[in-house]
Amino acid sequence: MRILHLSQYFPPEAGAVQVRAMTVARTLAEAGHRVTVLTEVPNHPSGIVQPGYRRKLWVRETRDGVDVLHLWVKTSPVKTFRTRMAFYLSYMLGAIVAGLLVRGKVDAIFANSPPLFVAIAGWVVSTVRRVPFVMEVQDLWPESAVVLGELRNPYFIRLAEWFEMRCYHRARRVIAVTRGIYDRLRARGVAESKLALVPNGSNTAIFRPAPEEGARLRAQLGLEGRFVVLYGGIHGIAQGLETVVEAARLLRDDPDIQFLFVGEGPRKAALLALKEQYSLDNLRLLPGQPLERMAPYLSMADVALVPLRRLDLFRGALPTKMFDAWACRTPTLITVDGEARHLLEQVGAGVFVEPENPAALADALRQLKEQPERLARMGEAGYRAVQERYSLQAAAQRIEQILRQAADL
Repeated sequence: MRILHLSQYFPPEAGAVQVRAMTVARTLAEAGHRVTVLTEVPNHPSGIVQPGYRRKLWVRETRDGVDVLHLWVKTSPVKTFRTRMAFYLSYMLGAIVAGLLVRGKVDAIFANSPPLFVAIAGWVVSTVRRVPFVMEVQDLWPESAVVLGELRNPYFIRLAEWFEMRCYHRARRVIAVTRGIYDRLRARGVAESKLALVPNGSNTAIFRPAPEEGARLRAQLGLEGRFVVLYGGIHGIAQGLETVVEAARLLRDDPDIQFLFVGEGPRKAALLALKEQYSLDNLRLLPGQPLERMAPYLSMADVALVPLRRLDLFRGALPTKMFDAWACRTPTLITVDGEARHLLEQVGAGVFVEPENPAALADALRQLKEQPERLARMGEAGYRAVQERYSLQAAAQRIEQILRQAADL
């Protein structure tokens, strides 16, 4: 097949959406399909375009057999409603133009959402080119933006919801990455015959146990003999990392417990300020790392944090961070109730703590520090679950089948 894959976020940017998008594109290419990815010039999450991509309308490159077209977007380090809309709309318009200008026959269009504007671009291109459109929903947008306070204007909310439903109507298939999203879409009137559930997972070619590299990293960071609590990912609104900082404050008198944040995001400056305010020597905030460097960080950690705020929206979430940690044999402590908690307890690969409760988080970490054998068992259980059921490679193969069916091939 010739496939146009629209994903605003894509490597060399780091993040869960980027990993899934790259895994799908690479798997399709390895299966013999011709894949062209329409994505942005890399800038996420800082809003600063990476060197080599600046002041260019587009940059074309080949990544692991995948044709990648990086498109100019209006970026800004300041995250406001206006700058976000400029960011999303500039990608949408660029993707529509690029998608219509791509030469030759296209068999299917595959678009990730959020942002919803990616799906809108896929809808427009598929309509003009008369090509089947498959939409993957990794988060319910605009619902999530409204809940997080990023979208407040009633007019824009109604308009976004109209576009959302039109995208579902236009799409030949709609892929949900969690059972919660699947059930929500069905309740909103998306035909069950159109829906498919392809769960999140980990790219096991990137995330795998790396004990020797992890040990060297521990030594470099001066963390030998410490109980390392790692958070790796976006420092954003949804994660509520302020709760983790408060837990670190409660544990400041236990020098054996060390918190490590690895990543970037809009809340990082505020988190640094809070660390300085509390004079926390047990908390370090390190720069974001390329995806290929995260396995040693996860492998050296005693426990990986998967935090989200206390919002009903997240009851249907299955964070990729959980699977990535398990793929490295690292148990997780999650503050995500609902579907993620159910899976965690079913697999036996970590513990659940009530969201936005620093005292409960601190108590759980004190207990886990004294239970190394239990941690080892949980890490092994998570590793087995990923190898057997939750690899992104398996998810990508399922998506290939769905695209073939949509294209009637």
